[in-house]
Amino acid sequence: MNRKMLDKLLSSAGLLVAIMLFTASFGAAWANSFIHSQVHDQLAAEKINFPASGTAGLTSLPAADQAKVAQYAGQQLLTGAQAEVFADNYIAVHLKLIGGGKTYAELSSASLAAPNDQVLVGQVQTVFRGETLRGLLLNAYAFDTMATIALYAAYISFIGGVIMLILSGLGFWHAGTVKPARRSK
Repeated sequence: MNRKMLDKLLSSAGLLVAIMLFTASFGAAWANSFIHSQVHDQLAAEKINFPASGTAGLTSLPAADQAKVAQYAGQQLLTGAQAEVFADNYIAVHLKLIGGGKTYAELSSASLAAPNDQVLVGQVQTVFRGETLRGLLLNAYAFDTMATIALYAAYISFIGGVIMLILSGLGFWHAGTVKPARRSK
C-alpha cells in the first residue's frame, strides 16, 4: 500500500471517529438538557420551599446545617443541589429529632414490639414519610449530578471531534502532497 492511500484511509477513519464524537457530544448535551428539565419540573411540581431567614424552621437547626440551608432561605426547591441540602441538612435533622436518633427500621421494630404505643406508631409513620421524601430528593440530586457529568462528556466529545476533524483534514492535505513513489527496476 502506498503512502497516499494510507493517508487517505487513516484520514477517512479519523473523519468517521470525528462524526461519532460529534454524535456522542450531541447525545450527551441532549441528555443533560433533558435530565435537568425533568428534575426541575418534578421538583417544581412538589412546591417545596426552604424556610425563610430568621424563622424557627431555620434557626432551630444545628449551626452546620443552618449554614447550608440558609444559602437557599425562602427559595423554592428546584435543583439537584438544593434537593441534596434539603434532604441531608433539613429533613434528616428533623427525622433524628422525631425518632430520637433512631432509624425507621429501629422505630418500626420497637413499634411491632409495642403495638399499643400510639406515640411510637406516629413516630414510625412520620419517619417513614420523611425518609421516603428524603430518598426521592436524593434521587433527584443523583440524576442532576449525572446530567452535569453528561454535560462534561458532551464538551470532551466535542473537543475530541474537533481535534479528529483537524487531524483528518491534515491527513487529507498530506495525502494530496505525497508524490508517487518511484518503482525500482
